[in-house]
Amino acid sequence: MSRDENIVEPFKRAVAGTMRAMSRDDELEVNFGVQEPSVSGHTAQLNQPPRDLDPHTIAMTRGEADALALKMRHHDAKTHSRRRPVGEIGKAIYDAVEDARCESIGAVRMKGVAENLSVVLEERCRNKGLHRIADQEEAPLADVIGLIVREKLTGEKPPPSAEKAVDMSRARLEQKIGSDLENLHEVINDQEAFAKTLRNLISHLELPDEESDQTSEQTDPDAADDQSDPDQAEGEAEGESGESGSEDESDSDSFDEQAADDDAMAADSDESDDDQMVPSGADDTDPSGQMRRPEDMYGNRREPTYKAYTQEFDEVVDAQDLCDPEELTRLRAQLDQQIAHLKGVTSKLANRLQRKLMAQQNRAWEFDLEEGLLDSARLSRIVIDPLVPLSFKIEHETEFRDTVVSLLIDNSGSMRGRPIGIAAMSADILAQTLERCGVKVEILGFTTRTWKGGRSREKWLSESKPSNPGRLNDLRHIVYKAADAPWRRARKSLGLMLREGLLKENIDGEALLWAHERLIGRPEQRKILMVISDGAPVDDSTLSVNSGNYLERHLRDVIGWIEGYSPVELIAIGIGHDVTRYYRRAVTLVDVEQLGGTVLAELASLFDEETPAQQARSARGKRAA
Repeated sequence: MSRDENIVEPFKRAVAGTMRAMSRDDELEVNFGVQEPSVSGHTAQLNQPPRDLDPHTIAMTRGEADALALKMRHHDAKTHSRRRPVGEIGKAIYDAVEDARCESIGAVRMKGVAENLSVVLEERCRNKGLHRIADQEEAPLADVIGLIVREKLTGEKPPPSAEKAVDMSRARLEQKIGSDLENLHEVINDQEAFAKTLRNLISHLELPDEESDQTSEQTDPDAADDQSDPDQAEGEAEGESGESGSEDESDSDSFDEQAADDDAMAADSDESDDDQMVPSGADDTDPSGQMRRPEDMYGNRREPTYKAYTQEFDEVVDAQDLCDPEELTRLRAQLDQQIAHLKGVTSKLANRLQRKLMAQQNRAWEFDLEEGLLDSARLSRIVIDPLVPLSFKIEHETEFRDTVVSLLIDNSGSMRGRPIGIAAMSADILAQTLERCGVKVEILGFTTRTWKGGRSREKWLSESKPSNPGRLNDLRHIVYKAADAPWRRARKSLGLMLREGLLKENIDGEALLWAHERLIGRPEQRKILMVISDGAPVDDSTLSVNSGNYLERHLRDVIGWIEGYSPVELIAIGIGHDVTRYYRRAVTLVDVEQLGGTVLAELASLFDEETPAQQARSARGKRAA
């Protein structure tokens, strides 16, 4: 056993033992891996600590473990579910304050736990971008109230990164809920009483999405519980038991649960959908000469056409604008550390791809012409007969250089850990390799600005919840590297993918359209779009108010349109999930270790294929022979 392992393994055993003691669960099994910290039954999952343990990593690991153990000890999922509000904003506040209650109990009793939790809390606030908030309206209400409650219960000020955001809202909130905040301290150890007081606090906030359920809840919440579906309550309780919030759920798992009822219907319709998407001699332009979009080609369906409730809060942002330069440097160093042991293998693959691409850039000549450059191989013929024809040659321009590749990376929550690290590594290697070969490469990412709908959903709620709202979340499309930007300038930006809190939900169809439109606007003749994803599109806010396959259906439409009508060549790499049911050209990886090699191999095989211009030239050569 190495010296590093001697350090890490005892630390992991100590953390696991502390969790069992704090949670009072002797059967608790603690695993360390790449998933987000969570608890399910008697199994806890924590992040794998690196070999070089530093004080910050130690405090973060202990803090995450303490937070989970305290919630296991002091939180009852059924009580929480029974008192939980109906409105989305109320739910978020209710969950945040309950987390604050559980963690505050441990922080008040144990000084070491308080110090560990303060490190985790600072990291959470920075990941949510609270340190960048400059306006009161931008501050997330649930997070601010959770921090104010935590301050009331522990006497500790909010972390430095969130202090400004809290202070901007403090006076307004204390005017509405000041007395409720004081009462929470008296019932901190009684979850039932705490939940009742918390419901009163939420009602005093006069939230727009809580007005419809305040009366019934305040009148007799227990009576309402008796009329509810017990199976549903049990399912909700199970959902609460393992997480401190719904943000840590896997995108793919969430989709499987929500779309289970739609699988049979989707399977029956897949074949007919594919028939509609593949063109059979159809014209790909409308009378104005513009290329038809998916909504034009599939607008005759019985289901509502895909739409966004509002695009007011969507953003396209450069990666460097989402992170401080110092943090970006740290994240890039972290990425380099994670992929260090893979660089040897990947470099070989990159060199192989580079040789293949460079070989296609050798001079191409057309011989036996009546004019052009004199063919030195025909000198003997010319000496014998100076008037002999067909002694000249012409060099063809290299068509390969006129190519652009766009790499679109899924930045959803289920990509956390190893998958997003490998995706970032692959993007890094591709950018370097293709740049050397004279090929422009663009690196893009897609996610949402928040969980659970963000400001789009708040607007929908304030406008009385119109039916069939369509997409109901704020898009965040990230430009890690523009096609014309050199790799050396974008190198640090790729580290942003490792930033905790960046990866949220994924709306693939609109991301594909965005990347496609950027490619269509490029001057290169050949355009290649490569998508790296780990499953179906998932956005809880959108799927909660639309059909279960709303986002998936739109993704199929967009893919069918690109594959059938667009000059852009589309490839997909699926991580852990079969994406061949969506994309005509796709591969699926079970082991993320294969991703770097597979991306390069797929791209190499694509460049093996002749473009229409190359095919025409080959045909001319055969006829001349």
